[in-house]
Amino acid sequence: DFEEPTRTVSADELERTEESQGFTGETYGQTVSLDELETEGPTHTDDPVYDQFRAVVDETSIDIREQDIVEGRVLQVNEDYVVIDIGYKSDGIVPRDEFEDEDIRPGGTVEVYLERKEDPDGQLVLSKEQADKVRRWQRVEEIYENEEVVEGTIIRRIKGGMIVELFDGMEAFLPGSQIDVRPVRDFESYLDTRMEFKVVKLNPENENIVVSHRELIEHELEEQRQEILEDLEVGQVLEGTVKNIVDFGVFIDLGGVDGLLHITDLSWGRVSHPSEIVELDQELEVVVLDYEEERQRISLGLKQLQDHPWDKIGDQYEEGDVVEGKVVSITNYGAFVEIEKGIEGLVHISEMSWTRHIEHPSQMVSLGQVVDVKLLNVDEEERKISLGMKQLEPDPWEGISDRYPAGTVLTGTVRNITNFGVFVEIEPGIDGLVHVSDLSWTKKIRHPGDMVDEGQELDVVILNIDEERRRISLGHKQVKTNPWDQFADAYEEDNDTTGEVVRVEDKGLVVQLPLDVEAFVPGSELKRGSNEFKNHYHEGDELDLRVIRFDKDQKDIVLSETAKEEAEREEEEREEERERREEEKEREEAVRDFQEEQEPEEPTTGPTTLGELSGLADLRQEMEEEERREAAQDTEESSADEATDADQEAADEAAESSDAKEEAAESSDAEEETATDDAAEETPEDETAFDETAGFPENFPRVSRLESAGVTTLAELREVRQQSDLTELDGIGSAYAEDISEALDEFDETGSVSS
Repeated sequence: DFEEPTRTVSADELERTEESQGFTGETYGQTVSLDELETEGPTHTDDPVYDQFRAVVDETSIDIREQDIVEGRVLQVNEDYVVIDIGYKSDGIVPRDEFEDEDIRPGGTVEVYLERKEDPDGQLVLSKEQADKVRRWQRVEEIYENEEVVEGTIIRRIKGGMIVELFDGMEAFLPGSQIDVRPVRDFESYLDTRMEFKVVKLNPENENIVVSHRELIEHELEEQRQEILEDLEVGQVLEGTVKNIVDFGVFIDLGGVDGLLHITDLSWGRVSHPSEIVELDQELEVVVLDYEEERQRISLGLKQLQDHPWDKIGDQYEEGDVVEGKVVSITNYGAFVEIEKGIEGLVHISEMSWTRHIEHPSQMVSLGQVVDVKLLNVDEEERKISLGMKQLEPDPWEGISDRYPAGTVLTGTVRNITNFGVFVEIEPGIDGLVHVSDLSWTKKIRHPGDMVDEGQELDVVILNIDEERRRISLGHKQVKTNPWDQFADAYEEDNDTTGEVVRVEDKGLVVQLPLDVEAFVPGSELKRGSNEFKNHYHEGDELDLRVIRFDKDQKDIVLSETAKEEAEREEEEREEERERREEEKEREEAVRDFQEEQEPEEPTTGPTTLGELSGLADLRQEMEEEERREAAQDTEESSADEATDADQEAADEAAESSDAKEEAAESSDAEEETATDDAAEETPEDETAFDETAGFPENFPRVSRLESAGVTTLAELREVRQQSDLTELDGIGSAYAEDISEALDEFDETGSVSS
């Protein structure tokens, strides 16, 4: 029991006002908690009516679960819905359109799908459409598990295949590769076609079904395949159908087993693509070429059923025949021409034109072009044919020597420039070579491109024609007179000239001389030396030079910047040597005069006195002291020259002592022996032989020039002279070489070289 509230609240009091904003926390009457309600509420456990009602409900209720298919009884049918009793506490309502054209009457039974026992309105939710869908899927799973065959109709095409309707609106996917054992080319022809299928894949989550018709066909063909393979042997001729065409060949269906007909076995002729010979679904007779039993690969041939065209070539073609053919291949070295199926010949690049310089055969022919060719050679054993195209035209090289005899001057066009020369076209298609050495009389040409350009008109003269080798030698410089006869006078060795630097090279300078001729100055002949000249000389510099070598035959002029100074220095040295010899000669004459003054007017019979001998000794001592003073002043003399001079002076003194000894001998025999002994003590040893490994003898010419060329001793000079010509030495021309050779011969004869 609950207490009645002691106060009532009017409607006006419940309205919100600014003073009263709703619940204020004030309570009215007794407050009851939820726990008190649950414990104090009235129960029906002791009520007999309640127990009786509960028993009736339990008898009529069924055990059902959501997402189950249950059977129900139709209670009511109208245009919009069907009321169904499934034995649950409430009835379910199913839309009428889910039954489609099915005859539904009250009292009948149907299967429905229990989606929910109660929706938000407490209504039982049933579905006839979903029940049918679940039953269909169960049927498909049963077919898949039992590998049953099911019929269906192809209803439309999609990407990758077709859609098949199996039964009751259930659709499946048929991949394009699973329609037939052969590749399908026309999918549209299969629409609305009814055939048998095998379910090969299920995906319950996505409700996808994949079927195949090919597997059923393959199963039927397996027995036939085994029969064919058991009887298959090489050389057997079979009938087949073109199943597929690819770039490398054709797949032939032999009735359950496929074989490959390679592109090279289609025809004896050249085939670019198999589609040129066969087409899809074409029936062919083929021969078995090979069978790999382990891999079950069959190689087939078509051309092997036909005669090889080379077997009868001798009856059809002869050398010299002109035939028509098609260009089937082009290589770097020529073009292959098919004169009939299976017979090809090579037109070498050299046989395409008499006159044109062909870099690649594509300049003359193109693939597929029909050309006339001449049979040059037929090799039946090697099955090779040599063809020619230029032989169909006259040979312009015939009689060319008569048209252009040697010495003919003409104007041609520069067609090509190489490192070794220039090719000049003298008439269409005929070129001659102007070698780089025949471009100019006077210029030192490093590359022909420095002098001429392609397309330039050039005057040339015929030097030689070799018709057999088809070569013409031309000259450009020969158009003008050889100026080297004039150069021989102007640039004789030891002549002085000026030159302008036109090029700085690794080993020296190339200079332009006044007569428009180029000459060479070695780095060793420059004032800056061979190591530093590149940094001090530039194009356009004017130099004072001297000719040190002139070779008319080799068209070579070698100059020196230091030769003139060296020649002047050598001349000064020779002048000093002459003066020294004159002084020596004067001293010798003074000695002889002194000796003559000491002789008595009449000869005496007495011996030479000690005073006379003492006077000679004093005179000798004075001469030696004077010689030592001169030697100390001449510091520029070489050690070899000093040794030679000392030996010469010693010989002169020995001669003077010998004269004194003879005078003393006239006085007395005893005194003569004494004087002879004294003189012998003062006489030097015999003059020693010149050491050729120590340098050059006195007065030897061009010593500085030889040393610059790397020859520093007389022994080295002899070795060079034996092995080669002296003019091959740097800075040694023919005139210098002649002087050196004469001096060497003189030294061999006399042991010295005259000044």
